[in-house]
Amino acid sequence: MRAFNFSAGPATLPEEVLSQAADEMLDWQDSGMSVMEMSHRGTEFTSIHEAALADLRELLSVPESHRILFMQGGGIGANAIVPLNLLHPAGSADYAVTGTWSRRSFEEAHKYCTPRLVAQAKSDDGYTYVPPVDMWDLSPDAAYLHLCTNETIDGVEIFRIPDVPPVPVVADVSSHILSRPMDVSACGVLYAGAQKNIGIAGVTVVIVREDLLDRALSICPSAFEWGTIAANNSMYNTPPTYPIYVAGLVFKWLKQQGGLTAIEAKNIEKSKLLYDAIDSSSFYINRIARPFRSRMNVPFHLADETRNEAFLNGAKARGLLQLKGHRLVGGMRASIYNALPLDGVKTLVQYMKEFEDEHA
Repeated sequence: MRAFNFSAGPATLPEEVLSQAADEMLDWQDSGMSVMEMSHRGTEFTSIHEAALADLRELLSVPESHRILFMQGGGIGANAIVPLNLLHPAGSADYAVTGTWSRRSFEEAHKYCTPRLVAQAKSDDGYTYVPPVDMWDLSPDAAYLHLCTNETIDGVEIFRIPDVPPVPVVADVSSHILSRPMDVSACGVLYAGAQKNIGIAGVTVVIVREDLLDRALSICPSAFEWGTIAANNSMYNTPPTYPIYVAGLVFKWLKQQGGLTAIEAKNIEKSKLLYDAIDSSSFYINRIARPFRSRMNVPFHLADETRNEAFLNGAKARGLLQLKGHRLVGGMRASIYNALPLDGVKTLVQYMKEFEDEHA
């Protein structure tokens, strides 16, 4: 039997997707070959690629003003690729630091410019909230404003993209993309590593507004230059073909679930169930301010952290895996992405109650 996998990424995948990928592993739709063996320019993979692009555009309601690119490098790679593509001609950029990942993006940007720290949300309890946008020290001359709209490690989510014209917003949406509808037009750029809600590690989705495709610095490698990638329909170099194929299967699975409005309702139900269990007990603690609690990544601590190891061992024995919190913040973390079923959260909540009854 499959366990309930609460990993923050690589994360659990829909069983239907895994089954189809297994069925098609040796022979994709009577082509006589695996997707991993196909030419990325052949008719077979071209059909896979085009279907994935179309389905993602439909799911996210991506406007025609934006291009969808399938790239490599993950979210960490994008921390360098973003400034290399957008700094010209402004020369500097604004960064809001609301958690560990946006802090890392800010630090990486120092290699290419002197980025401005326009907001920081760290308190004695760590990153637990997002300062009001009207308190941000924004510059109208910035090349862009960078946000991480869901902090995977800290459990902080931004649910509305701030309106800061004329500066384009760049959003790292890696750990909540496809979990709810989004106003893509509010962003100049969105980027996301695949290994959370999209599919398997290896492909990075980048959605770029057309007018931002010609700002790259001369030192930007051509394989990471958005304008070049867009002009070649993500085929400038060999793309990550198998991860794109799996992503395409996930997109179709999401459409079968009813799209992002339907999946959001399920995610609200799952996250509410878990947060209610935490809030109703003094045995467990979540420190994130309620308006900014992530639906995808739920960190929590045991009031008595000497019981952490016993909690994790008991969870593993019940098929509840990967609940240990990130090493930077400790405690526990349940990542409840789209493919984690409601039964998984129900089983976790029941175990938490039993563990509390036994050890309180």
